[in-house]
Amino acid sequence: MGLRQKWRSTVSAANAAAMAATIVVTLTACSGLFHSSTPATQVYVLRAATHPRSDLAHANASLYVGRPIAGPGLDSDHILLVQSDHRMSYYMASRWPAGLPSVVEALAADTLRSTGAWSTVQDSASAFSSDYLLQIVIHRFEADYSASSTAPEIHVVLDCTVGRRAGREVIDSFIAEGSSTATANRLADVVTAFEDASNKALDEIAVRTAQAVKTSQKVETPVPSMTR
Repeated sequence: MGLRQKWRSTVSAANAAAMAATIVVTLTACSGLFHSSTPATQVYVLRAATHPRSDLAHANASLYVGRPIAGPGLDSDHILLVQSDHRMSYYMASRWPAGLPSVVEALAADTLRSTGAWSTVQDSASAFSSDYLLQIVIHRFEADYSASSTAPEIHVVLDCTVGRRAGREVIDSFIAEGSSTATANRLADVVTAFEDASNKALDEIAVRTAQAVKTSQKVETPVPSMTR
């Protein structure tokens, strides 16, 4: 190999090494851009209270829980809070395990099943038929700081309609509400208050829905009058 060829080979090897070093430095710098000190998002779950009511009217029918309809600003997995002057916001780095309609649907179905008042309770994912339908509209599901900045009051307001699934005939409609004050302004305490307020509203749904269907069944099968 001549002197000129040796010099070219040496220069090419040096350029390749420099290029490789540049790539390594660039990748190292880029990887630093993906590092963040932001805390990981915490996921909070709510559990339906399991306390069958002995005095609950037994409907002896199947019930379908439709997917709830969320009011404005509620159709997400954010944990909603309301401040003074009607300002809506969310707790940072925290969320429900799914969108709020899915959370409320699961809570309602679990509560209704636990009462033992129904032959079956189906949710919106079910392909099976049922006798009656429960539709829920979520009006409020929030931590309210408008009265106090130290510990919020939780408000859950659910607008409910019960009807026969065949023909969609409405047999009753009512508002189920629940409220609870957080013991401290910590997210764990706020979520506990959310669960308490939710279960108060769900307990009312369980009672009113079973009563509505039971009354409807009595109207459908009246006692025949005596004839002479």
